[in-house]
Amino acid sequence: MALWIVRHARPLIAAGICYGVMDVQADAAETEQAARALAAALPMGAVLRVSPLTRCQQLARALCASRADLQARTDPRLREMDFGCWEGVAWDAIPQAALQAWTDDFGKHRFGGAESSNEVLARVARVWDEDQGEHDTVWITHAGVARAVRLLADGVRVLTRADQWPVQAPGYGQWLQLPAIKQEIPPSGG
Repeated sequence: MALWIVRHARPLIAAGICYGVMDVQADAAETEQAARALAAALPMGAVLRVSPLTRCQQLARALCASRADLQARTDPRLREMDFGCWEGVAWDAIPQAALQAWTDDFGKHRFGGAESSNEVLARVARVWDEDQGEHDTVWITHAGVARAVRLLADGVRVLTRADQWPVQAPGYGQWLQLPAIKQEIPPSGG
């Protein structure tokens, strides 16, 4: 069984804008193209989880329209990182001091005041742990979630440095496929 991490199509927002949880639409033609390619590649009966953001929901609707075996389930844990007060701001307009504070304490600092990198990693890890099972699973999500999955696949659950965060993520409308890893989850407590 495999885990498919699918990134939404190109969002309809100017390049260079910080848009984590901003609810922007994706290019309709690119969404349809991605849905056709994905429909042809996915195994029958896969479990489909989708970020609640419109750009991901668009791709899920287009995919399900051509694949009756797929039933989309919205999962808010698959949303992109919340950049708080920096949402909608051009990356090059964010003060260097704010970026440096994030880099200096990358795991714990809430860049923009909303969510830390470790909080994103922890929420994605909860879905990851649930989906290590007997079925092919597809997540329609975002670049940040795809990067978190790369860390989880390598056994990383806590970030301490900015250079730990993966650079690579699927392109718009693209995906990566990981073999399912059956993990033993240690019991909570003592």
